[in-house]
Amino acid sequence: MAQERDPDEEELGLEERESAYGLLQRATSLMRSGHNAQAAVVLERAARLEPGKGSIVEALGRAYYNSGQHALAAEAFETLVGIDPSAPYGHFGLGQALKQLGRRAEARTHLRLACALDPDSRLYRQALARLP
Repeated sequence: MAQERDPDEEELGLEERESAYGLLQRATSLMRSGHNAQAAVVLERAARLEPGKGSIVEALGRAYYNSGQHALAAEAFETLVGIDPSAPYGHFGLGQALKQLGRRAEARTHLRLACALDPDSRLYRQALARLP
């Protein structure tokens, strides 16, 4: 005998998957699998649902950067720095994206800020040292 499904349960599952949190989780899984461009599409939807949510904007910046969309990454990290000016990863990501765009002076400023905000980060210090 076939088990009947509760339409409310199906709708709840869909709503949960389509929530900003559900989309962020799906995008994170895509990024772990190396599907950064697809993750960016999913994260764009999440960002529309929760504009100004730092965790979503940071993930979107990472997805753009890792898929070679450096101008979009710079925009996302700039938004993140606007949301939380004391976010070291926001400055790091913005610095890295600006470096890829050939905007070295601006990149240096943001990498220095990342180092100042998190002086124990070897990642940030190495990125600044590698900037010509």
